[in-house]
Amino acid sequence: MGGSKDVLLAPRMNSGLGRPRLERGGFDGPPHRAGSCRCRGALLRLAHGLRAATSSLDSFLMVWKLKTQCRAYKFVGHAEAVTSVQFSPDGQLLASASQDRTVRLWIPCIHGESSVLKGHTASVRSVSFSHDGHFLVSASNDKSIKIWSVRHQRLLFSLFQHTHWVRCAKFSPDGRLIASCSEDKSVKIWDTRNKTCIDSFLDYGGFANFVDFNPSGTCIASAGSNHTVKLWDIRMNKLLQHYKVHRAGVNCVSFHPSGNYLITASTDGTLKILDLLEGRLIYTLHGHKGPVLSVTFSKGGEKFASGGADTQDDVSSEDLQYPPASDLATSSKRKSANETESAVHNVDKQTGISSSLGNALEHIVEQLDVLTLTISILEQRLTLTEDKLKECLENQQKMLLQGRQEE
Repeated sequence: MGGSKDVLLAPRMNSGLGRPRLERGGFDGPPHRAGSCRCRGALLRLAHGLRAATSSLDSFLMVWKLKTQCRAYKFVGHAEAVTSVQFSPDGQLLASASQDRTVRLWIPCIHGESSVLKGHTASVRSVSFSHDGHFLVSASNDKSIKIWSVRHQRLLFSLFQHTHWVRCAKFSPDGRLIASCSEDKSVKIWDTRNKTCIDSFLDYGGFANFVDFNPSGTCIASAGSNHTVKLWDIRMNKLLQHYKVHRAGVNCVSFHPSGNYLITASTDGTLKILDLLEGRLIYTLHGHKGPVLSVTFSKGGEKFASGGADTQDDVSSEDLQYPPASDLATSSKRKSANETESAVHNVDKQTGISSSLGNALEHIVEQLDVLTLTISILEQRLTLTEDKLKECLENQQKMLLQGRQEE
């Protein structure tokens, strides 16, 4: 492949439109060399436009300037695959984690200066800033979680209770709590003040790949290897919502800044947007050609970026305009339909195709939208039925056990 990258861009949706128009742009920068790259994307809005950061198995970190003529800057420092990357809240620093057992802090400028944080004894899976930007939390295959001072660039303390690799760790919005998930099938909540685990949620069906707090800090969402997304209330210590809308493991989730929506990324190659107020799937995107490994909303929530492992030797990045809540709450439209409408629009302009044929194609797009909504409703009902059936079977087993004990 050449040095250009494709990114999908969509302008703001008007209140009267049900679907965004997608336009394909290019990244004029050196490509990641890993065909099956594990990406972690980050987006933020700055005075000079948007920037995105991606990581890959090729050990490089890339920072993209998403302007009309996109530019990419490659940062070299890690000795092995880069597994996670995140901008600081003010955008002045960039943190990365690697299989080389280190965490690095970068100044995301053309010089690419960095400092190394050493302390883990195995691959580092994830790294994340606190919301005030003063601290970092990292999760590792050494079964530990480590908290670092950004200012002094040193280790503050470590948390140990997981019995298997720790896949992800995140600060709560107020910085008082940390949520972590591990291949020991537990999601743990930690108090950063007394450095102890204060709660633990177990999922016997599979382990969580990713965990994060909602904007208010009252709930956490977990992305499961068993194809599920779960929402937990950490105040009442109970499961609030359980979604099974993907056909493969869920690798990442991201809350919309409003807290009303959650976007998910899965190995099944799709992104899905969930309405948490109504408890249903409302939007599905089919853009990636392989597993989608990461997704994140921009700070304002009007855009999001996703990274995946495609069969091509490049990084797949997606940047779609997020529709207003008034549109999103009433729409359930697939990206394939969006692209069909864009294609119709372009053909009309270039070939002067008749308006009657254009109207017919538009009608087909609308019918696809209706079909997609129907499928979405059926998926939700099937999930509810499966949960009820599972509950009935569990109750039946309990009754049988009680009957045997009485005998």
